[in-house]
Amino acid sequence: MDKKLTNIQERKLREAQARREHIIDVVKDLIKKGGARAVSIRKVAEAAGFSTTVVYALFRDKATLIAQAMDKDLLELVRAMRTACDTSTDPWERISLVGRAYIEYGFQHPDEYSLIFMELRPHAEVDAVDVEHGNIEQDPYAYALHLFGELAQAGQVRQDEPALHTMTQIFWQSLHGLVSLRIVMDAGDPWTPHPEMNTHIDDLLAVVTTGIRLRFAPPS
Repeated sequence: MDKKLTNIQERKLREAQARREHIIDVVKDLIKKGGARAVSIRKVAEAAGFSTTVVYALFRDKATLIAQAMDKDLLELVRAMRTACDTSTDPWERISLVGRAYIEYGFQHPDEYSLIFMELRPHAEVDAVDVEHGNIEQDPYAYALHLFGELAQAGQVRQDEPALHTMTQIFWQSLHGLVSLRIVMDAGDPWTPHPEMNTHIDDLLAVVTTGIRLRFAPPS
């Protein structure tokens, strides 16, 4: 009897997971077609073929729906960043390697990148998603912050927390600027010339890291 109950519970869990994955696919499709503002619990339920009760049983609100639709892509981004860094132990080179990996991820996955970083959306609570906030193996911002912490430990930059966050955000903003503009103003856009990509990435990373090195040098 206990075994039968266990099998029933396992089947229900599998069904719930399948429903969750189907709903997330629907959310992504709705966002691609009309942006995050096109997403509502009612529209998602209709497109997925479920009642709103089913959707609410799996996701607490619209913000959670959209945030969980990004979980897998965020984990893929962090994996690409960490893999790139594994090839070096030099802290400055690791910064450049992770920057290039971030940019390449954005170019290779423009739809996913746009959903995560270019779509105006409601913000979910940090406990509403699978990505663990502050975990350097899952949270891309936390991982980038960790790399600047390595620079600080090596005596290359200031160690105070506000400076580390500022460095991380300046670095991230520069990467995002290149990726987002290239996505929006692609090769077919006649208004903006496109430098050769590899050279462009090298120049951006060199300028940003050199600027951070000078601006946030530790006290002498």
